[in-house]
Amino acid sequence: MACRQQYLLLFQLTPLIWLALAAAAASGDKSGCPQKCGDVSIPFPFGIGDRCHIGKPWFNLSCNGGSSNPAKPYWGDLEILDISLQGQLRFSSPVAKDCYNRSGRRESNDPVSILLYEDGPFTLSSTRTIFTAIGCDTQGYIGPINGTDYITGCVSICQEMEKVDNNSCSGIGCCQSCIPSGVKNLQMYLNSFNDHSSVLDFNPCSYAFLIEKDHFEFSIKDLFFNSKYERDQPVPVSENSLCNDTDLGYRCDCEQGYRGNPYLTGGDGCVDIDECSENLHYCGEHKCKNTKGGYNCKRPFDKFVAIQILLGIVIILLFILAIYWIYCGLERRKIIKLRDEFFQKNGGLLLQQQISSHGVTVATKIFSAEELERATNKYDEIQIIGRGGYGTVYKGVLPNHGTVAIKKSKIVDESQIEQFINEVFILSQINHRNVVKLLGCCLETEVPLLVYEFISNGTLFDHIHNEVHPLTFSLEDRLRIASETAGALAYLHFAASIPIFHRDVKSTNILLDNDLTAKVSDFGASRLIPLDQTQISTIVQGTLGYLDPEYLQTGQLTEKSDVYSFGVVLVELLTGEKPTSFARSPEVRNLSMYFLLSMKENSLFNVLDHRVVDEGGIEQLIAVSQLAKRCLSLNGDERPTMKEVAIELEELKRSFVRPRAQGKYEGTKVELCEPSEAYRGNGSVVGQDSLGNSSISLVEMAR
Repeated sequence: MACRQQYLLLFQLTPLIWLALAAAAASGDKSGCPQKCGDVSIPFPFGIGDRCHIGKPWFNLSCNGGSSNPAKPYWGDLEILDISLQGQLRFSSPVAKDCYNRSGRRESNDPVSILLYEDGPFTLSSTRTIFTAIGCDTQGYIGPINGTDYITGCVSICQEMEKVDNNSCSGIGCCQSCIPSGVKNLQMYLNSFNDHSSVLDFNPCSYAFLIEKDHFEFSIKDLFFNSKYERDQPVPVSENSLCNDTDLGYRCDCEQGYRGNPYLTGGDGCVDIDECSENLHYCGEHKCKNTKGGYNCKRPFDKFVAIQILLGIVIILLFILAIYWIYCGLERRKIIKLRDEFFQKNGGLLLQQQISSHGVTVATKIFSAEELERATNKYDEIQIIGRGGYGTVYKGVLPNHGTVAIKKSKIVDESQIEQFINEVFILSQINHRNVVKLLGCCLETEVPLLVYEFISNGTLFDHIHNEVHPLTFSLEDRLRIASETAGALAYLHFAASIPIFHRDVKSTNILLDNDLTAKVSDFGASRLIPLDQTQISTIVQGTLGYLDPEYLQTGQLTEKSDVYSFGVVLVELLTGEKPTSFARSPEVRNLSMYFLLSMKENSLFNVLDHRVVDEGGIEQLIAVSQLAKRCLSLNGDERPTMKEVAIELEELKRSFVRPRAQGKYEGTKVELCEPSEAYRGNGSVVGQDSLGNSSISLVEMAR
């Protein structure tokens, strides 16, 4: 704390007495007398030992060399800090304390006394010495020893630490009072107004002492230290100073290379000596550069040495550059080799064989792995828009293609590679508005990637069966979607340069754009059919509920296999039912069986989606149902071709007329042969005869 700084008190000698005594002793023999005690010079008339001082007891000092290191001079009980031949003696002051514990009881009250020789020539300096008290509940007094009258004193009060200012000793945390002139002995006392009860958290003790003016800076920290620990606390002194702890305080000096007052902080404390400008260096011909607390000697600039250093740096940089170039070359070769391995692993050679064996040209863009990583934000899961049997589909954005769908295959085995390359080759041969367009591929990554045009509105399956898509298809929309899908499949079967059997036609592989235009997708299981063949033998592959029973039994894939699967999709559009459902009884768990049984039992309108039936268009519904029935024939030869299906659906779509308002068709009857029932609306069926023929009045439908 600041009060533990070296407390400096000045004793002022009577000049006339000092001079007279000095003159009287000038001729005495003082050889062999110590001139210093520790770091303090002992000038005559003071001395250590009987024959070494002027002869009066108040000039006799002791040197406590045995109990302290370094040795310290004492004048009675006071440690001497400095003796000036200008008539001043400085020594360390004792400190009075008044401390309280947490219970509010006084822990210690220690007044201190300063005794001078009554008949000696010394008095306390009233101009250089000031009485100081520290505390927030403090009364400090100076009085005569063993007396009751007080000479002077001061009061310091503060209720909150925030109200105390550093470097201010004006009565808030710190107070000061001048001492009278001519004082030779005194006692310092401390007291409290409220036993420090309101300030115990930060100021349990009060302190009082004498100190030389301008050698004390009050700090808020001085209020925090309990008397039990105060000697262990750091002393706030100037930077770049060294202090030695004594029994009564601290002795401080500036470090080597600095000068100034070690007891002052900031710019008034110990400051650096500029050895270069003051010619206090030993650099000779070398250049002197000042440093904090010292200096450095620098050799003059040597051009030859500089050239050598520069040349060394250039050689090192060239060496590093050569190593880096070699490393980059090796890495490029490694990447090229790895990409070539991936290309082969991902079926690049197989794709080349497909192209050469069929004699066609594949016009697809080859994308780099970096392009597709950027497009999908490194395949962030938030970009996933679908998962399939052979991989995951991500939404991405490419600079020249806009939004795209990127299909990333799973960790592949040999059979999956064949499926993947098959899809690339087939899609590269297709150019149809109702088939998803393949934009390109990437084979140089660990797993192969395909880049498609982005179809924004999900799958047909989602729109029919998933509540996420609340959109209700009109009968006209359903006819159009069925017609577009049939047209795309007919194109694959009959118009492509090499006939293509899709082999996995289902509603999840039919995508819809924002205009609900159908786009056939997922050609991983498709097969190219030589022009001179109508069927090929393959391992049976497809999706339960859509799989052609004849293909399942024989393993012979024909164009009629796609027709059967399309028939299931057509029934989905008509009924809104899923291809397989455990909610139905086992014999009709399969949708195609459920649909065919309903037609056989003349209960078609019980299974059709009531939303499209309520729209009207009964002729179209019956015609589409009859078409679906033919597509689902167990005998493939009895099924129509996809071209016939497409033509029939296109005619139904063109002939579709939205039902007019109720009453427009009153009195008109339409004779139907199949199914042998008629629909009244809202799920009810009207008259049928025993022969399975029925008639329906459109006016009845309007009721």
